[in-house]
Amino acid sequence: MKSKNTSENILRSIKSKGFKYIELPSVIEADHIVQRSGENFRKFMFSFDDINGKSLCLRPDLTIVSCLRYLENNIKGKEKIFYSGQAYRKAQTKKDKIIRNQIGYEIQGSFNEKSDDKEIINTSLKVLKNKKYTSGVLTLGNVEIFKLLISKLEIPSRWKLRLLRHFWREDYFNDLLKRLKTNMDIDPTEVAVDKKRYLDLLKKDPSIMIAGRSIGEILKRFDAKMKDPRGGSEGKKVSAIIKSFLKIKCPINNATKELNKFFKKNKINLVVDQKYFPISSNKISKLKVIFSTSYGRQLEYYTGMVFKIDIKSNSKVINYCAGGRYDGLISDLGSKKPIPAVGAAFNL
Repeated sequence: MKSKNTSENILRSIKSKGFKYIELPSVIEADHIVQRSGENFRKFMFSFDDINGKSLCLRPDLTIVSCLRYLENNIKGKEKIFYSGQAYRKAQTKKDKIIRNQIGYEIQGSFNEKSDDKEIINTSLKVLKNKKYTSGVLTLGNVEIFKLLISKLEIPSRWKLRLLRHFWREDYFNDLLKRLKTNMDIDPTEVAVDKKRYLDLLKKDPSIMIAGRSIGEILKRFDAKMKDPRGGSEGKKVSAIIKSFLKIKCPINNATKELNKFFKKNKINLVVDQKYFPISSNKISKLKVIFSTSYGRQLEYYTGMVFKIDIKSNSKVINYCAGGRYDGLISDLGSKKPIPAVGAAFNL
């Protein structure tokens, strides 16, 4: 009964902020999840085939299902929605929950990024007023700032793609940094061959065509390829910069100062301002508000602001609420144009 009352209080609070309640299907096409999260995600899914051989699954994530609804119903413009239900994932450890009860709320199709981000957080704070707790922490991050950092670093494009793609897989990401530090992905034999071919081509007329390309064009490709930090010093430096960046943690009102100081110290041509942070106050009710560069690695589809609220109640620390911006998700699911979205969920 207590759990039911809690859910009803949360739903009432969200509705009072102008969100519309919707129902979401429990079964969806498995390919929607696999295409977005990768083949490796199948191990988490309860999947099966229908009578026609189509691969289906119980929904492992409610946000993806709500984005599919927006797309499949051909919804235009801004929509504020909320929903409740269960997400189903196979347990990988004894501590994992198979059934996760959640209440989610989202703003989709609106381009007022900062005000929408703030509204999602304020809705979370309104719900929290009905919860008894002694203290807590609101942690803010921003995945976009990490992407901006990577774009400015002097590393090959393939390394930038790897680091961005695997940012959310913390262990694998750390392994990538070790490899970047020592350039372990480079075959010394291939490097030697490239250098020899490059030097041979330098002796020839750059206008000569080989397999449809001029020698000049081929030399440009070789030149870009050979600028990889093969010696180790540049890779080592970049790896250290990324590690230091991911250690930045401070009160939210110091975030821009600390980040810009970091960029200046490491000679990175980048400046951030308050637009990346929907909240600037260090204290909201019983919550401390902090910024952390490493927060936001929990879900692959986050693209901008991310947040979580951890509270202490009856001597236990509880992750009460979490969410963020995922502007690329609806496009990844099939939209031909970008559709912004931001949302959050309460774990029951």
